[in-house]
Amino acid sequence: APDPPARRRARQKERERERARRPGRKLLGVDLGERRVGIATSDDLGLFAFPDQILDRRRVTLEAVIVRADELAVCGIVVGLPTTMSGEDGHQARIVRQEVAELATYTDLPILYWDERLTSSIADRALAKRIPSPRKRRVQLDAIAAAVMLQDYLDAHPVGLPGVDRPEAPPL
Repeated sequence: APDPPARRRARQKERERERARRPGRKLLGVDLGERRVGIATSDDLGLFAFPDQILDRRRVTLEAVIVRADELAVCGIVVGLPTTMSGEDGHQARIVRQEVAELATYTDLPILYWDERLTSSIADRALAKRIPSPRKRRVQLDAIAAAVMLQDYLDAHPVGLPGVDRPEAPPL
């Protein structure tokens, strides 16, 4: 097994490669949970993320994520990866990677991972100001957490970077 510093360097290189590419403007953000899947989408310009919906995993399969991606005509899917606070893959991250492998069998869209550390707590704090009941907040939490994660991705990958489609300049 590689020594810990070598493993850290390999993970850093993987993160840099992920940071370097963006599949297009309109993206779908996905927060895969055990009971619910939070879905968010970006606007057509790829600047802002918005909560879209929550899928109940007891009622739908992962294929419903791809159905929603097709309905919204997105260019790619960004899935939140729940790494540990030190940035390592824990048990939940391994489960998410397995589920993404299943998702990939349903689509040709590019699927990327993005760090989702603390997105649920950020979303919960934002909701707590409007909705005092934790039980009522839980219903909306996953989609808002997906939007927080997707917005973080959009901010780190602004439109106009090399490899991302650029809009034509308006005529003078």
